[in-house]
Amino acid sequence: MAKILVVDDDIAINELIKVNLELQGYTVVQAYNGVEGFAKAKQEEPALIILDVMMPDVDGYTMAQRVRQCPEISETPIIMLTALSELNNKVEGFNIGVDDYLTKPFEIDELIVRVRALLKRTNQIPKSSAVRELLTYKEITLLPETYSVKINEKIQKLTPIEYDIFNLLFQNHGNMVSGARLLKEIWGYDPDDNVETIRVHIRHLRSKIDKISDGKKYIETIYGGGYKLNI
Repeated sequence: MAKILVVDDDIAINELIKVNLELQGYTVVQAYNGVEGFAKAKQEEPALIILDVMMPDVDGYTMAQRVRQCPEISETPIIMLTALSELNNKVEGFNIGVDDYLTKPFEIDELIVRVRALLKRTNQIPKSSAVRELLTYKEITLLPETYSVKINEKIQKLTPIEYDIFNLLFQNHGNMVSGARLLKEIWGYDPDDNVETIRVHIRHLRSKIDKISDGKKYIETIYGGGYKLNI
């Protein structure tokens, strides 16, 4: 089973997560601050990191940023745990490249569902057999090896989740993709309280695509329904 790194300075929560993940068959490595967590991330190369935000010395945002800047572990999926529920804190995490976000207090069963879903999604294209073919329609080309999109001759790097969202919209171009379908196919679950998560990711994805679109607005929001890619 996959190896998971849990980084949380709250010993009780750290142990609770460890015990329950081990009951599911996962191997768990523990750290209690961002310095130790980053060191163990590089040493252990876990399949997934569960990361608290509020920690002494080096907080979760800083550690996540260091992970994303380290070539050996830059693509490691991260679930961020925090007692902060404000949207701007989620935006900060998504800007860094955090894959999922769970607000304390949380149900351990919900965390396990998210762990399974994220591991399943990120393991769909193993690094050892990454897809090399390009996916092209009109002026758009997808570059799955680098999680990038090419429009005409301009290339934009995306986060893995942003790439998956764009790919889903791309495969269904001209048709609306609902928020519920995005949650189900990208995250692997469909809780009813994560609409804002979709909006934040779409907003960041749109801003990146707009940088290489030469003024064309590719991603359309369908009010009350979902999103559509116009090519």
